Amino acid sequence: MSQSNHIQKVALIGAGGHVGSHFLEELLKTGKHTVTVLTRAESKTTVPQGAKTAVVNYEDESSLVSALTGQQFLVITLSVRAPPDTHNNIVKAAAKAGVPYIMPNVYGLDFQNKKLIEDNPYGRNTIDRIDEVRNTSSSFVAMVSGFWYEWSLALGEPHFGIDIKNKKAVFFDDGLTKTNMSTWNQCGRALAAILSLPETGASPALSDWKNKPLYFDSFNITQRDMLDSVHRVIGTTDADWEITYESSEARFTEWVGKMRQGDRMGFVKSMYTRVFFPNGGGEYSATNKLSNDVLGLPKESLDEATKRAVDMVESGWNPFA
Repeated sequence: MSQSNHIQKVALIGAGGHVGSHFLEELLKTGKHTVTVLTRAESKTTVPQGAKTAVVNYEDESSLVSALTGQQFLVITLSVRAPPDTHNNIVKAAAKAGVPYIMPNVYGLDFQNKKLIEDNPYGRNTIDRIDEVRNTSSSFVAMVSGFWYEWSLALGEPHFGIDIKNKKAVFFDDGLTKTNMSTWNQCGRALAAILSLPETGASPALSDWKNKPLYFDSFNITQRDMLDSVHRVIGTTDADWEITYESSEARFTEWVGKMRQGDRMGFVKSMYTRVFFPNGGGEYSATNKLSNDVLGLPKESLDEATKRAVDMVESGWNPFA
């Protein structure tokens, strides 16, 4: 991947975030990219040596256009608390600045699975953000990574059904439905790898993923696999845990209903549960070819990733505090 016609100028929004920080780390490791971190004036994000900084106002198009002019690839990662029009404002400014490629803030779901997108409460948001790029002169590359493994496991029962702190697990159906998912590290490596390929020419090239999904993963596993990994990491067995079972369809229906009544947890529980429907699209490698080998992504240790999640739980980590 040493070809000279790869993307060199990369702009990154959200470099201080959970996945954004790994994007920045892996891009800088390559030594092939000039990375410009866009940040608000009031941001407390510390940008590491080797990256540039551009202070912007996300409500001011001219500020964004100025910062993005000359960039070849824009990566957008946004907090869930970002105002709803922020993403589209950024996309329109990037197109106006002539940025040829944009990675929209849609990490996770297989947006080409129509039924999954229709059912999932986050699905409409995913399509809207991709369409925001489609409606401009820029092209998109959309990362389909599945759920973030450490994040989802550490956040407990509403997500993967596994509550490490209280040693409780809820298996959806029999707990044996496979889904693809990725670590933050793997997401960073995937981005750095695809931007180190030639932009055009013989495959593999960045243009292979132009206006298409980028499929990859860290693991293709079940809830049972996750709990077994937790057991190995913390030295427990099923006998030490309270394990219950729920129908995935019933759980999904229940929490969609609660979401519509204003229960915010309904969004999370229905979104995660839907991905664990048997043959429901969570295992996107069953119908799509992954790019792991093409990009040279490593095979990761499940237990090492689980250990990171356990450490997060034991430290009292709370990303919403």
